[in-house]
Amino acid sequence: METIGVRELKAHLSRHLKRVQAGTRLVVTDRGRAVATISPTDAAGNSAEDAWARGLVAQGLASWGWGKPRGVTGVTMGGGPTITQTVLEDRR
Repeated sequence: METIGVRELKAHLSRHLKRVQAGTRLVVTDRGRAVATISPTDAAGNSAEDAWARGLVAQGLASWGWGKPRGVTGVTMGGGPTITQTVLEDRR
């Protein structure tokens, strides 16, 4: 587990939450004293869709930089819509 001060956490909350989503556990300190632990939820990353997407990344068929999709071309889901279209539709 990594230790992080409350001021640093407040200043860069989004960055640290992305790290937590990726599996990092953080101990939050206030004036050097541990006051909280931030860790991923049990439900995070356990769905079949996540496993499928992580499999594509592991095989080198896709990459993910934690941002919005940017027009992946040529990759479809079994002859259906492209992955980008599917993700954007899911966000509506």
